[in-house]
Amino acid sequence: MAIIGSILGDIAGSQYEFPITRPTRLDWRYCNLFTDRCKFTDDTVMTLAVKFAIKNNKSFGEVYRNLGRKYQEVGYGEKFRDWLSRDDDKAYYSFGNGAAMRCSYIGEYFDSENEVEEWAIKSAECTHNHPEGIKGAITTAMCVYMARTGATKDEIFQYVKLQYPLENYKYSIERQIADYRNSYHWNASCQGSVPAAIRCFLESDCYESFLRNVFSLRCDMDTLCAIGGGIAEEFYNGTGFDNENLLKKYLDNYLYKIVLE
Repeated sequence: MAIIGSILGDIAGSQYEFPITRPTRLDWRYCNLFTDRCKFTDDTVMTLAVKFAIKNNKSFGEVYRNLGRKYQEVGYGEKFRDWLSRDDDKAYYSFGNGAAMRCSYIGEYFDSENEVEEWAIKSAECTHNHPEGIKGAITTAMCVYMARTGATKDEIFQYVKLQYPLENYKYSIERQIADYRNSYHWNASCQGSVPAAIRCFLESDCYESFLRNVFSLRCDMDTLCAIGGGIAEEFYNGTGFDNENLLKKYLDNYLYKIVLE
């Protein structure tokens, strides 16, 4: 289940979400991925909001607000927090990585590329209606779908390369992690997060090594782990962790029930 990969990624990365919380010399190859510093964040809440909306035939905006207001102190960006406080349906032209971190269930649930694209757009446009916000959602959901339906890493790479070519994007899928380790700076945009997260997946050999690749960067760690986590989980057919115990440890009963539905 892609959403489990995304949620566990969010939880693991939460301990080092901001540069100030990440040790300068973090031993990313061997450090503990799940510790007492971990927690679920807005990435988990909104990932489950997407699932709830689809399963219950609700509008994304309605469910984002309902769950967002239920879980208010989980790290929303300033613009999304302001949107939550209002009752109008006006989107705010965002290209923040929130559009990408929440859409893994779309790639897990739908059975055609057209449906994945259609629903990824719907999931994004009520808040993140900037072209880069929508592209981030489509690309992430499509890569989950591709991983689930047997695409190779090269096929995923070629698809993402078309979306984020090196000549147009500073953080392109064409750049290797070794380069990113020296040059990447914390970035909360879709265009600064999605290709880097997927590159961390491409250079992994299991779900855990994907997480460790993200841990090697000074990045918006919980969100990059959530974006690529669903792709890695589907591609490797699991996380290799005790999903049930980890989810029970870090989620409350309400959110855990949505995972199981």
